[in-house]
Amino acid sequence: MTESFDFEEIRPYRDEEISGVIAQLLQEPAFRSMLPKLFKETELEQIVELLKSIHTVEDFQKHIVHRYINNLQSQTTKGVEILGLENIDKQKAYIFISNHRDIVLDSALLNSNFLGHGVPLTEIAIGDNLLIYPWIKALVRINRSFIVQRNVPVRQMLDISKRLSAYIRHTIVDRNQSIWIAQREGRAKDSNDLTQEALLKMFNMSGKGSLLDNMKEISLCPLSISYEYDPCDYLKAKEFQQKRDNSEFKKAPEDDLLNMQTGIFGYKGKVSYYTAGSIESEIDAIAEKTQNKVEQLTEVASLIDKYIHQNYVIYPNNMVAYDMFTGNSRFSGQYNLKEKSAFETYIQLQIDKIDLPEKDETFLRKKMLEMYANPLINKLKAQE
Repeated sequence: MTESFDFEEIRPYRDEEISGVIAQLLQEPAFRSMLPKLFKETELEQIVELLKSIHTVEDFQKHIVHRYINNLQSQTTKGVEILGLENIDKQKAYIFISNHRDIVLDSALLNSNFLGHGVPLTEIAIGDNLLIYPWIKALVRINRSFIVQRNVPVRQMLDISKRLSAYIRHTIVDRNQSIWIAQREGRAKDSNDLTQEALLKMFNMSGKGSLLDNMKEISLCPLSISYEYDPCDYLKAKEFQQKRDNSEFKKAPEDDLLNMQTGIFGYKGKVSYYTAGSIESEIDAIAEKTQNKVEQLTEVASLIDKYIHQNYVIYPNNMVAYDMFTGNSRFSGQYNLKEKSAFETYIQLQIDKIDLPEKDETFLRKKMLEMYANPLINKLKAQE
Protein backbone atom coordinates (compact mmCIF):
# COMPACT_ATOMS: atom_id res chain seq x y z
CA MET A 1 0.00 0.00 0.00
CA THR A 2 2.73 2.47 0.95
CA GLU A 3 5.78 1.09 -0.88
CA SER A 4 5.18 3.12 -4.03
CA PHE A 5 5.19 6.42 -2.14
CA ASP A 6 8.24 8.39 -1.09
CA PHE A 7 7.54 10.16 2.20
CA GLU A 8 10.97 11.77 2.58
CA GLU A 9 9.76 15.27 1.69
CA ILE A 10 6.89 15.34 4.18
CA ARG A 11 7.73 13.05 7.12
CA PRO A 12 9.07 14.20 10.51
CA TYR A 13 12.78 13.84 11.14
CA ARG A 14 14.06 10.63 12.70
CA ASP A 15 16.35 10.30 15.71
CA GLU A 16 19.50 9.82 13.63
CA GLU A 17 18.84 13.11 11.80
CA ILE A 18 18.20 15.32 14.83
CA SER A 19 21.78 16.33 15.73
CA GLY A 20 22.58 17.38 12.16
CA VAL A 21 19.38 19.41 11.75
CA ILE A 22 19.91 21.19 15.08
CA ALA A 23 23.47 22.03 14.04
CA GLN A 24 22.09 23.60 10.85
CA LEU A 25 19.43 25.52 12.81
CA LEU A 26 22.08 26.96 15.12
CA GLN A 27 23.76 28.46 12.06
CA GLU A 28 20.53 30.29 11.19
CA PRO A 29 20.55 33.88 12.58
CA ALA A 30 16.74 34.11 12.71
CA PHE A 31 16.52 30.92 14.75
CA ARG A 32 19.26 32.01 17.17
CA SER A 33 17.63 35.42 17.64
CA MET A 34 14.36 33.69 18.58
CA LEU A 35 15.88 31.60 21.39
CA PRO A 36 16.26 34.36 24.04
CA LYS A 37 12.60 35.32 23.48
CA LEU A 38 11.46 31.74 24.06
CA PHE A 39 13.69 31.07 27.06
CA LYS A 40 13.87 34.47 28.71
CA GLU A 41 15.47 33.35 31.96
CA THR A 42 18.28 31.38 30.33
CA GLU A 43 21.49 32.67 28.76
CA LEU A 44 21.77 32.12 25.02
CA GLU A 45 24.91 30.00 25.33
CA GLN A 46 23.18 27.72 27.84
CA ILE A 47 20.32 27.22 25.41
CA VAL A 48 22.77 26.51 22.58
CA GLU A 49 24.61 23.92 24.69
CA LEU A 50 21.30 22.29 25.65
CA LEU A 51 20.30 22.08 21.98
CA LYS A 52 23.66 20.55 21.08
CA SER A 53 23.01 17.83 23.66
CA ILE A 54 19.75 16.79 21.96
CA HIS A 55 20.06 13.59 19.92
CA THR A 56 16.53 12.17 19.68
CA VAL A 57 13.00 13.36 18.98
CA GLU A 58 12.06 12.37 22.53
CA ASP A 59 14.93 14.45 23.95
CA PHE A 60 13.78 17.45 21.96
CA GLN A 61 10.18 16.99 23.10
CA LYS A 62 11.03 16.58 26.79
CA HIS A 63 13.90 19.03 27.23
CA ILE A 64 12.93 21.78 24.80
CA VAL A 65 9.27 21.68 23.76
CA HIS A 66 7.72 20.39 27.00
CA ARG A 67 9.81 22.77 29.07
CA TYR A 68 8.83 25.75 26.96
CA ILE A 69 5.14 24.82 26.67
CA ASN A 70 4.91 24.30 30.43
CA ASN A 71 6.26 27.80 31.01
CA LEU A 72 4.00 29.26 28.35
CA GLN A 73 0.99 27.43 29.74
CA SER A 74 1.58 28.84 33.22
CA GLN A 75 1.99 32.37 31.84
CA THR A 76 -0.85 32.53 29.30
CA THR A 77 -3.56 30.19 30.63
CA LYS A 78 -5.49 29.48 33.83
CA GLY A 79 -4.67 25.84 33.24
CA VAL A 80 -5.14 23.15 30.60
CA GLU A 81 -7.30 20.10 31.26
CA ILE A 82 -7.65 16.93 29.21
CA LEU A 83 -10.96 15.14 29.63
CA GLY A 84 -12.15 11.83 28.25
CA LEU A 85 -8.84 9.96 28.51
CA GLU A 86 -10.83 6.98 29.76
CA ASN A 87 -12.28 6.79 26.22
CA ILE A 88 -8.94 5.92 24.59
CA ASP A 89 -6.57 2.97 24.71
CA LYS A 90 -2.99 4.18 25.31
CA GLN A 91 -1.67 1.20 23.35
CA LYS A 92 -3.65 2.09 20.23
CA ALA A 93 -3.04 4.69 17.54
CA TYR A 94 -5.75 7.23 16.63
CA ILE A 95 -6.33 10.11 14.31
CA PHE A 96 -7.25 12.81 16.79
CA ILE A 97 -9.37 14.98 14.51
CA SER A 98 -10.29 18.28 16.14
CA ASN A 99 -11.62 21.74 15.72
CA HIS A 100 -8.88 24.31 15.20
CA ARG A 101 -8.45 27.36 17.43
CA ASP A 102 -4.75 28.20 17.36
CA ILE A 103 -2.21 27.66 14.58
CA VAL A 104 0.57 26.43 16.86
CA LEU A 105 -0.80 25.67 20.30
CA ASP A 106 -3.72 23.33 19.56
CA SER A 107 -1.31 20.46 18.96
CA ALA A 108 1.52 21.74 21.17
CA LEU A 109 -0.61 22.00 24.32
CA LEU A 110 -2.24 18.66 23.53
CA ASN A 111 1.07 16.81 23.23
CA SER A 112 2.60 18.51 26.25
CA ASN A 113 -0.37 17.47 28.37
CA PHE A 114 -0.47 13.99 26.83
CA LEU A 115 3.12 13.65 28.02
CA GLY A 116 2.03 14.55 31.54
CA HIS A 117 -0.70 11.86 31.46
CA GLY A 118 1.47 9.11 30.00
CA VAL A 119 -0.34 9.15 26.65
CA PRO A 120 1.89 8.54 23.59
CA LEU A 121 2.53 11.75 21.69
CA THR A 122 1.00 12.39 18.30
CA GLU A 123 2.54 13.36 15.03
CA ILE A 124 1.16 16.70 13.86
CA ALA A 125 -0.23 17.70 10.47
CA ILE A 126 0.88 21.20 9.48
CA GLY A 127 0.22 23.11 6.27
CA ASP A 128 3.29 24.26 4.35
CA ASN A 129 1.70 27.69 3.85
CA LEU A 130 2.81 28.45 7.43
CA LEU A 131 6.40 27.37 6.82
CA ILE A 132 7.53 30.56 5.15
CA TYR A 133 11.24 30.03 5.91
CA PRO A 134 13.25 26.80 5.49
CA TRP A 135 14.37 26.91 9.13
CA ILE A 136 10.74 26.94 10.34
CA LYS A 137 10.06 23.84 8.23
CA ALA A 138 13.10 22.12 9.75
CA LEU A 139 12.05 23.10 13.26
CA VAL A 140 8.52 21.68 12.98
CA ARG A 141 9.82 18.45 11.44
CA ILE A 142 12.02 17.96 14.51
CA ASN A 143 8.87 18.46 16.58
CA ARG A 144 7.01 15.43 15.18
CA SER A 145 5.26 17.34 12.36
CA PHE A 146 4.54 16.07 8.87
CA ILE A 147 3.89 18.45 6.03
CA VAL A 148 0.56 18.98 4.27
CA GLN A 149 1.37 20.55 0.92
CA ARG A 150 -1.03 23.24 -0.21
CA ASN A 151 -1.33 25.71 -3.09
CA VAL A 152 0.13 23.21 -5.55
CA PRO A 153 -0.74 23.06 -9.26
CA VAL A 154 -4.04 21.30 -9.92
CA ARG A 155 -2.33 18.62 -12.02
CA GLN A 156 -0.22 17.62 -8.97
CA MET A 157 -2.95 17.78 -6.35
CA LEU A 158 -4.21 14.23 -6.84
CA ASP A 159 -0.77 12.64 -6.48
CA ILE A 160 0.06 14.80 -3.45
CA SER A 161 -3.24 13.90 -1.79
CA LYS A 162 -2.67 10.19 -2.45
CA ARG A 163 0.80 10.38 -0.90
CA LEU A 164 -0.50 12.23 2.17
CA SER A 165 -3.31 9.69 2.55
CA ALA A 166 -0.83 6.81 2.28
CA TYR A 167 1.45 8.42 4.85
CA ILE A 168 -1.38 8.88 7.35
CA ARG A 169 -2.65 5.30 6.94
CA HIS A 170 0.90 3.92 7.14
CA THR A 171 1.49 5.91 10.32
CA ILE A 172 -1.69 4.68 12.02
CA VAL A 173 -1.90 1.10 10.75
CA ASP A 174 1.72 0.03 10.22
CA ARG A 175 3.57 2.15 12.79
CA ASN A 176 0.81 2.34 15.44
CA GLN A 177 1.59 6.05 15.80
CA SER A 178 -1.19 8.54 16.57
CA ILE A 179 -1.75 11.72 14.56
CA TRP A 180 -3.36 15.08 15.32
CA ILE A 181 -5.07 16.83 12.42
CA ALA A 182 -7.58 19.67 12.17
CA GLN A 183 -11.03 18.87 10.81
CA ARG A 184 -10.64 21.49 8.08
CA GLU A 185 -7.97 23.48 6.27
CA GLY A 186 -7.34 26.58 8.36
CA ARG A 187 -9.21 27.78 11.41
CA ALA A 188 -12.94 28.43 11.41
CA LYS A 189 -12.74 32.17 11.99
CA ASP A 190 -16.29 32.29 13.37
CA SER A 191 -15.79 29.13 15.51
CA ASN A 192 -18.48 27.32 13.52
CA ASP A 193 -16.44 24.13 13.44
CA LEU A 194 -17.42 21.76 10.62
CA THR A 195 -15.48 18.83 9.18
CA GLN A 196 -14.51 19.20 5.54
CA GLU A 197 -15.60 16.18 3.52
CA ALA A 198 -12.57 16.74 1.29
CA LEU A 199 -10.38 15.74 4.24
CA LEU A 200 -12.28 12.47 4.63
CA LYS A 201 -12.02 11.84 0.88
CA MET A 202 -8.25 12.22 1.22
CA PHE A 203 -8.18 9.71 4.10
CA ASN A 204 -10.11 7.26 1.93
CA MET A 205 -7.71 7.39 -1.02
CA SER A 206 -5.22 4.96 0.52
CA GLY A 207 -7.73 2.39 1.75
CA LYS A 208 -8.31 -0.97 0.10
CA GLY A 209 -11.84 -1.57 1.37
CA SER A 210 -15.15 0.22 1.32
CA LEU A 211 -15.36 3.86 2.38
CA LEU A 212 -16.65 2.94 5.84
CA ASP A 213 -14.09 0.15 6.32
CA ASN A 214 -11.35 2.58 5.35
CA MET A 215 -12.61 5.10 7.90
CA LYS A 216 -12.72 2.44 10.64
CA GLU A 217 -9.19 1.25 9.91
CA ILE A 218 -7.64 4.61 10.79
CA SER A 219 -9.41 4.93 14.18
CA LEU A 220 -10.94 8.39 13.98
CA CYS A 221 -11.19 10.01 17.41
CA PRO A 222 -13.04 13.36 17.56
CA LEU A 223 -11.28 15.85 19.84
CA SER A 224 -12.94 19.03 21.15
CA ILE A 225 -10.79 22.08 21.94
CA SER A 226 -12.27 24.88 24.06
CA TYR A 227 -10.51 28.17 24.82
CA GLU A 228 -12.00 30.60 27.32
CA TYR A 229 -10.37 33.48 25.41
CA ASP A 230 -9.04 33.44 21.85
CA PRO A 231 -6.10 35.87 21.66
CA CYS A 232 -6.57 36.07 17.87
CA ASP A 233 -10.28 36.97 18.04
CA TYR A 234 -9.69 40.60 17.06
CA LEU A 235 -7.43 39.58 14.16
CA LYS A 236 -10.14 37.22 12.90
CA ALA A 237 -12.77 39.97 13.22
CA LYS A 238 -10.49 42.36 11.35
CA GLU A 239 -10.11 39.83 8.54
CA PHE A 240 -13.88 39.44 8.33
CA GLN A 241 -14.25 43.18 7.69
CA GLN A 242 -11.35 43.22 5.23
CA LYS A 243 -12.99 40.43 3.23
CA ARG A 244 -16.40 42.10 3.48
CA ASP A 245 -15.00 45.39 2.16
CA ASN A 246 -12.72 43.82 -0.46
CA SER A 247 -13.69 40.47 -1.97
CA GLU A 248 -10.15 40.14 -3.37
CA PHE A 249 -8.48 40.48 0.04
CA LYS A 250 -5.91 37.82 0.93
CA LYS A 251 -3.70 37.60 3.98
CA ALA A 252 0.03 38.16 3.51
CA PRO A 253 2.62 35.75 5.02
CA GLU A 254 3.37 38.33 7.71
CA ASP A 255 -0.31 38.16 8.74
CA ASP A 256 0.09 34.44 9.46
CA LEU A 257 3.20 35.20 11.50
CA LEU A 258 1.30 37.82 13.51
CA ASN A 259 -1.52 35.31 14.13
CA MET A 260 1.01 32.70 15.24
CA GLN A 261 2.76 35.10 17.62
CA THR A 262 -0.51 36.46 19.01
CA GLY A 263 -1.89 32.98 19.55
CA ILE A 264 1.25 31.77 21.30
CA PHE A 265 1.86 34.73 23.60
CA GLY A 266 -1.72 35.99 24.11
CA TYR A 267 -3.87 35.19 27.14
CA LYS A 268 -6.16 32.20 26.71
CA GLY A 269 -7.75 31.75 30.14
CA LYS A 270 -8.92 28.17 30.68
CA VAL A 271 -8.22 25.62 27.96
CA SER A 272 -9.91 22.24 27.68
CA TYR A 273 -9.47 19.16 25.48
CA TYR A 274 -12.01 16.33 25.37
CA THR A 275 -11.25 13.03 23.63
CA ALA A 276 -14.40 11.23 22.53
CA GLY A 277 -12.72 7.90 21.74
CA SER A 278 -12.99 5.84 18.58
CA ILE A 279 -16.21 6.15 16.56
CA GLU A 280 -15.81 2.79 14.76
CA SER A 281 -19.05 1.28 16.08
CA GLU A 282 -21.08 4.27 14.95
CA ILE A 283 -19.44 4.17 11.54
CA ASP A 284 -20.76 0.60 11.30
CA ALA A 285 -24.26 1.93 11.93
CA ILE A 286 -23.96 4.27 8.93
CA ALA A 287 -23.84 1.25 6.61
CA GLU A 288 -27.29 0.27 7.82
CA LYS A 289 -28.58 3.75 7.06
CA THR A 290 -27.26 4.18 3.51
CA GLN A 291 -25.12 2.41 0.93
CA ASN A 292 -24.60 5.61 -1.07
CA LYS A 293 -20.92 6.60 -0.81
CA VAL A 294 -21.61 10.34 -1.01
CA GLU A 295 -24.21 10.10 1.73
CA GLN A 296 -21.89 7.94 3.84
CA LEU A 297 -19.17 10.58 3.59
CA THR A 298 -21.60 13.25 4.77
CA GLU A 299 -22.70 11.00 7.64
CA VAL A 300 -19.11 10.43 8.83
CA ALA A 301 -18.43 14.18 8.75
CA SER A 302 -21.64 14.85 10.68
CA LEU A 303 -20.71 12.18 13.23
CA ILE A 304 -17.34 13.82 13.88
CA ASP A 305 -19.02 17.22 14.17
CA LYS A 306 -21.59 15.85 16.63
CA TYR A 307 -18.90 14.61 19.00
CA ILE A 308 -16.75 17.73 18.70
CA HIS A 309 -19.75 19.98 19.34
CA GLN A 310 -21.30 18.07 22.21
CA ASN A 311 -17.99 17.83 24.07
CA TYR A 312 -17.13 21.55 24.07
CA VAL A 313 -16.52 22.96 27.53
CA ILE A 314 -18.75 26.04 27.84
CA TYR A 315 -17.45 29.05 29.77
CA PRO A 316 -19.42 32.07 31.05
CA ASN A 317 -18.03 34.02 28.07
CA ASN A 318 -19.86 31.69 25.69
CA MET A 319 -23.16 32.11 27.53
CA VAL A 320 -22.85 35.90 27.70
CA ALA A 321 -21.97 36.01 24.01
CA TYR A 322 -24.89 33.73 23.14
CA ASP A 323 -27.38 35.99 24.91
CA MET A 324 -25.90 39.15 23.41
CA PHE A 325 -25.62 37.66 19.90
CA THR A 326 -29.14 36.21 19.87
CA GLY A 327 -30.70 39.12 21.75
CA ASN A 328 -32.29 37.02 24.47
CA SER A 329 -31.50 36.05 28.05
CA ARG A 330 -31.63 32.26 27.85
CA PHE A 331 -28.49 31.77 29.96
CA SER A 332 -28.66 34.87 32.15
CA GLY A 333 -29.17 32.74 35.24
CA GLN A 334 -25.83 30.95 34.66
CA TYR A 335 -23.52 33.98 34.78
CA ASN A 336 -23.47 37.03 36.99
CA LEU A 337 -23.29 40.75 36.21
CA LYS A 338 -19.58 40.84 37.02
CA GLU A 339 -18.86 38.12 34.47
CA LYS A 340 -21.00 39.85 31.85
CA SER A 341 -19.36 43.22 32.47
CA ALA A 342 -15.88 41.69 32.32
CA PHE A 343 -16.64 40.05 28.98
CA GLU A 344 -18.12 43.22 27.49
CA THR A 345 -15.02 45.14 28.59
CA TYR A 346 -12.79 42.45 27.09
CA ILE A 347 -14.59 42.63 23.74
CA GLN A 348 -14.21 46.42 23.62
CA LEU A 349 -10.51 46.25 24.46
CA GLN A 350 -9.98 43.72 21.66
CA ILE A 351 -11.90 45.87 19.19
CA ASP A 352 -9.73 48.82 20.20
CA LYS A 353 -6.69 46.88 18.93
CA ILE A 354 -8.08 46.72 15.40
CA ASP A 355 -6.49 49.21 13.03
CA LEU A 356 -8.61 49.75 9.91
CA PRO A 357 -9.16 52.94 7.88
CA GLU A 358 -12.96 52.54 7.93
CA LYS A 359 -13.44 50.60 11.12
CA ASP A 360 -16.97 49.26 11.53
CA GLU A 361 -17.26 48.66 15.27
CA THR A 362 -20.83 47.39 15.09
CA PHE A 363 -19.84 44.75 12.56
CA LEU A 364 -16.65 43.83 14.42
CA ARG A 365 -18.48 43.43 17.72
CA LYS A 366 -21.09 41.21 16.09
CA LYS A 367 -18.42 38.97 14.56
CA MET A 368 -16.59 38.66 17.87
CA LEU A 369 -19.77 37.79 19.73
CA GLU A 370 -20.52 35.19 17.06
CA MET A 371 -17.10 33.56 17.62
CA TYR A 372 -17.85 33.05 21.30
CA ALA A 373 -21.52 32.15 20.81
CA ASN A 374 -21.08 29.49 18.10
CA PRO A 375 -19.60 26.75 20.31
CA LEU A 376 -22.67 26.97 22.55
CA ILE A 377 -25.04 27.19 19.58
CA ASN A 378 -23.49 24.05 18.09
CA LYS A 379 -23.41 22.21 21.42
CA LEU A 380 -27.14 22.84 21.88
CA LYS A 381 -27.85 21.46 18.38
CA ALA A 382 -25.68 18.38 19.01
CA GLN A 383 -27.58 17.64 22.21
CA GLU A 384 -31.01 17.73 20.54
